[in-house]
Amino acid sequence: MPLELVVIPCLTDNYAYLVHDAASGRAAVVDVPEAPPVLAALSDRGWRLSDIWLTHHHWDHTDGVADLVAATKARVTGAATDAHRLPPLDHALSTGQDFDFAGHSVAVIDVPGHTIGHIAFYIASERLAFTGDTLMAAGCGRMSEGNAPDYWQSLSRLASLPADTLICSGHEYTAANLRFAQSLEPDAGPLMLRMARVAGLRAAGKPTVPVVLSEELATNPFLRAGAPAMKQALGMPAATDAEAFAELRRRKDRF
Repeated sequence: MPLELVVIPCLTDNYAYLVHDAASGRAAVVDVPEAPPVLAALSDRGWRLSDIWLTHHHWDHTDGVADLVAATKARVTGAATDAHRLPPLDHALSTGQDFDFAGHSVAVIDVPGHTIGHIAFYIASERLAFTGDTLMAAGCGRMSEGNAPDYWQSLSRLASLPADTLICSGHEYTAANLRFAQSLEPDAGPLMLRMARVAGLRAAGKPTVPVVLSEELATNPFLRAGAPAMKQALGMPAATDAEAFAELRRRKDRF
């Protein structure tokens, strides 16, 4: 049976994600900005939380972990390299380590850039990737700790996943990210179509995530840093891909 996915709005613009396996009754949550919305989603569905998966250490992805563990006794999984600044881990993962969730293999992808110890979770059987703040809808996170070459390599790893992968990212920044993308390529047709669709979703109070990777590859400027057209738009036709990415991130920081 396929896994069920639930998007849970938290705080003002964060998301947590519930993944549920009906056959075993197990449920996992990816990132916990706060506990009450997660507990409400579980209660509404009569689900039992067995696992908590953390992408990185920032407070707006971990603040609810202690309360959620107290309420559910769920097992906490995160990166071993960040164990010193994550909530207490029951399962500390090494780079590239896979683990099992209810018979589904979950790959752990090392994606530093936003933070040094950032990881993503990828369930190949379901085409689900939980990318936290490394890859966002139409954008990427700030370079809080990493550097441009490492960040570009992380985005390239995620871009190499199957095109029909659903990208489950951590924030509702899509409309603002698309406005930045439009400032670079004002006449891009796929971008205009996406902006209209996102505006409709937000007007209806609906999340703009998850997003299929193929759409990200077509409209996310950070994934397109290596494209000649993007380098031309930046006025950097001879730049390396990492240099173009760094310039995109600098411009977005000032946008």
